[in-house]
Amino acid sequence: MGALGEDTTVEAVDEQGRFRHRLRNDWRIWGPNGGYIASVALRAAGHCTPLPRPASLSVLFLGAASYDKEFVDLEVTSLRQSKRSHALRVSITQESQPMLEAHVWAVADSMTGLEHDVTTPPDVPGHESLKTFAELDPDAPPNHFWSNFDGKPLKWIPPEEWPPPPPVEPRSQQWMRFSPVARYDDAWIDACRYVILLDTYQWPAASRAHMHRGPDAPAYIAPNMDQCIHFHQPAPDSEWLFIDAHGPLATGGLMGCRSEVWSEDFRLVASASSNLLCREVPRGTPGSGTTAD
Repeated sequence: MGALGEDTTVEAVDEQGRFRHRLRNDWRIWGPNGGYIASVALRAAGHCTPLPRPASLSVLFLGAASYDKEFVDLEVTSLRQSKRSHALRVSITQESQPMLEAHVWAVADSMTGLEHDVTTPPDVPGHESLKTFAELDPDAPPNHFWSNFDGKPLKWIPPEEWPPPPPVEPRSQQWMRFSPVARYDDAWIDACRYVILLDTYQWPAASRAHMHRGPDAPAYIAPNMDQCIHFHQPAPDSEWLFIDAHGPLATGGLMGCRSEVWSEDFRLVASASSNLLCREVPRGTPGSGTTAD
């Protein structure tokens, strides 16, 4: 497992906004997890602005970085800057091949403005009353990526009862805590917690509606094409975070997804939307929505 703060660090190459990052194998899923790579871009932007917190992150995923090559390169460009806000662009490449393009807004602290909150918190139990995945399935084989978290699902289906009979709502809801370090005071690292959860759970949510498909049906994965994330109110003191991801529509080769992160005291921390691009793969490919997962 990897500590998120350490595993998303970037190394300055010069004073012109160029950095490099050594890929961490603990964040491998289909390739490097998209939320992890987006978090690396966010950390680079944080190094290039005097403003203390991110307000939004918009990402285009252009390619999957290869672990056969140790590093990716980053370049940060300032687009517009004022005392209250700063817009930056982050480009990630690997051996000159584009991997990711991101736009980041950073903002000042202690800003004043209009105030209201009519969000509706999810009607779910707190994490204290739920069991972890490790408690529910102690014989599950280890997995690099999922070892970065402690997780507590709202609903648990034992492996021998999988897949559940249709219809299954395309939704994934669970409490998650990063491991071995659960929380960070640094606003840019704290935001990376939300980025990874918002990005990661959209495919598991959307694909649930298709888990019952028979052995002769085509199998698919659907990597995120893009991700638009808004950081609403940070929750650095909240070790456990509730991720609520929903994939209400899949049509024309695209899957539209939304996700939200809530704090332990049920404040809306961050939200995201994304389009996923369906790709047909051989059955049994990890994450393809077959019973071989």
